[in-house]
Amino acid sequence: MIRDETQTAHPMKSSDTRQLPQFLSEMLDARPNAGEGVNNWLFRVSRQLHAHLPVGEIISLLENRVANCGRRVSRKEIERAVQNTIPCAWQPHGRAITHHTTSKWPTVNQERRDAISKEGGLADLWELSPVRLHDNAPHTEQIVDRFFPGDSFLCCGKSSTVFDTRLRGSWRGELSALSLIVPSPMTATTGTTKEGKESTHTLSNTGPRRFLIVEFDQGATDEHAALLIHLAGFAPLVCAVHSGNKSLHGWFLVEGQPEDKVHRFFRYAVSLGADHATWTRSQFVRMPDGVRDNGNRQTVFYLSFKPLEASVEFAS
Repeated sequence: MIRDETQTAHPMKSSDTRQLPQFLSEMLDARPNAGEGVNNWLFRVSRQLHAHLPVGEIISLLENRVANCGRRVSRKEIERAVQNTIPCAWQPHGRAITHHTTSKWPTVNQERRDAISKEGGLADLWELSPVRLHDNAPHTEQIVDRFFPGDSFLCCGKSSTVFDTRLRGSWRGELSALSLIVPSPMTATTGTTKEGKESTHTLSNTGPRRFLIVEFDQGATDEHAALLIHLAGFAPLVCAVHSGNKSLHGWFLVEGQPEDKVHRFFRYAVSLGADHATWTRSQFVRMPDGVRDNGNRQTVFYLSFKPLEASVEFAS
């Protein structure tokens, strides 16, 4: 039922020269072995370390800690975890972490938006789709399996107040009737809200960014489609979902990309009229081929699994 919400020790080595809080030392000592959640551990520990160490030292420390975890953990994997936690790093006494600068979102460049909006429409987006869903059967389960391989924790819901976080397998058979999903795997079933309350939907239990969703809700659907086609020239578009109301949600694969590069891409999308709310990693977005609370189908007009099968770089 969906909730309604209205170990092996690794002592610190001599190279770890800074004095860390006891709880953080214990987190480092509780590093899991391969197959027990190394990626999630990297994410959780990185969030805390930003308040105590510079990025370079965090990477070196974590590289040292995972050296004998039972599998090879590349430095690139560690760097990605550290970079992905900068926007959600723990901030002591309300002080901002300065590694990443989030400036005010740009205003809409209406002239540029108007010009791009004339370059295509919904029919063009459909024609460009490598995968087309021709029948009326729900395909949500198959899409989610490809978007989130393995048995990841996923946060899904019927609405913004009726939701839950479960392992992928526990959701099987239910997703096509749901409206919302967080577009990145979760790190645990619950986290803590800004108000200090435990919840299954929080920023603190949302994992590294996998997909960045670009939503346009002003203007006609044909305009939104043209804008997504344009943005697909800069980042890999894997899905375009109709909200069941008046907007399109474009799913862009950003996992593994530097956060600053992703941020620049999203600022450009905002300058074309995208809603900046979806920058927040824990933001609910429309479930592909799900059902909105008004009963409308959230139709998938564009679908491509190709970016998920290979390493795809952003355009410069």
